[in-house]
Amino acid sequence: MTLSVALLGTDLIGQARTGTGKTLAFGIPIIQRTVAQHDADYAEIATGKPQALVIAPTRELAIQVSGDLELAGSDRGIRVLTVYGGVGYEPQLDALKNGVDVVVGTPGRLLDLANRRSLDLSHVKSLVLDEADEMLDLGFLPDVEKLLSKTPETRQTMLFSATMPGAIVALARTHMRHPMNIRAESSVDTQMVPATAQFIYQAHDLDKPEIIARVLQADDADKVIVFTRTKRQAQRIADDLAERGFKSSPLHGDMAQVAREKALTKFREDKLKVLVATDVAARGIDVQGISHVINFTCPEDEKTYIHRIGRTGRAGASGVAITFVDWADVTRWKVINKALDLPFPDPQETYSTSEHIYHDLGIPHGTKGRIVPPKPEGSDAPRREKSGERSGEKSERAPRKRNRTRTRTRSGQATEQAGDKAGQQAASGGTATVVADAPAEAGENTAPRSRNRRRRRRSSAKPAEAGAAAE
Repeated sequence: MTLSVALLGTDLIGQARTGTGKTLAFGIPIIQRTVAQHDADYAEIATGKPQALVIAPTRELAIQVSGDLELAGSDRGIRVLTVYGGVGYEPQLDALKNGVDVVVGTPGRLLDLANRRSLDLSHVKSLVLDEADEMLDLGFLPDVEKLLSKTPETRQTMLFSATMPGAIVALARTHMRHPMNIRAESSVDTQMVPATAQFIYQAHDLDKPEIIARVLQADDADKVIVFTRTKRQAQRIADDLAERGFKSSPLHGDMAQVAREKALTKFREDKLKVLVATDVAARGIDVQGISHVINFTCPEDEKTYIHRIGRTGRAGASGVAITFVDWADVTRWKVINKALDLPFPDPQETYSTSEHIYHDLGIPHGTKGRIVPPKPEGSDAPRREKSGERSGEKSERAPRKRNRTRTRTRSGQATEQAGDKAGQQAASGGTATVVADAPAEAGENTAPRSRNRRRRRRSSAKPAEAGAAAE
């Protein structure tokens, strides 16, 4: 529906359900309107300057769109550059110096390169805002407006999104020239893929990993994505599922970009069964064969719910979406349920041993939440024994010999007897001992007084002194 309008150079707003192929709706017009190097009129334009700009909210989505454009423009020789953060500047700067035709990137890195004057946007003829509502949610709208101000006013602007909040509509009115609004469905149709079966369960947080582990063993379970609210939660669940024997990996913002790309590549190549991701990565995951999407926590709003479950049931395929609702999030889910007009106002209380979950999700009876035996509790016992042996060896060692020289003194002066003894010991190769002794008011044969006796005599002498003073 958008191809005929976009090929004419008219500004447009495309709104359709997630997973319906919006990328090619703007990708084909961009490739068609871009002048390639071997075209006759290529010398008339600024050589090597970007002619099209695609702004995406996440790195994963930018990589996905860039891959589709490279595949579509490979026959024409269109040079596509992907620009995003988390990686070095040098490869991107070198590619811009050599010349590119289409730039796809995230707002932050695009604006950074534009401020450095490494990215020249003055020759852009086509500009695309993909998933504009997600840019609004992530706070990228000011950066997007700065990027729009650096492009020519005569450009063609295309905006695509699954939902249209008020701020995005205001942005379109400000920066677009008489846009044509194209909606793939009527206003009464749902925004979600109809081929996705939805199940809402009220579950306890500690029992959710056990339920997920059993869902992974369902008859139709293939690739599964688990969405969490926080990065720490994603890491914890991925580690828990890996300990249970499932091939899983996290995907969140604290991971390096190389690790994120590697996890997605393994997931696409069926080397991973479970991908535990946060909401930020939800928009950029376009993988074929995702059978289940599990919301570990209740989504924040209806838009998040739509984009989460839209990862399955794509391109006409069927899928299953499971949402866990905590007791504290029941009210929030009722708001989402009412906004989307869903028939699940009261989620059913569910545990890993509930009978209905086996029937709903096709889990074989007798399935347990673990496919490998747990590690023994004393797995680190040998290490402790070794440390105990080392400590035992230390205790059996002979005491060290210390050569100390001590001198017996009296009133700060060394006694002759102590000096003679120290000389004899030094001559015989023994250890000379130096002892500091208090002045001996009594004879040498007098036994040293204990500290307790001195304290008692001093304390007993105080009353006598006090009585004398009184007299």
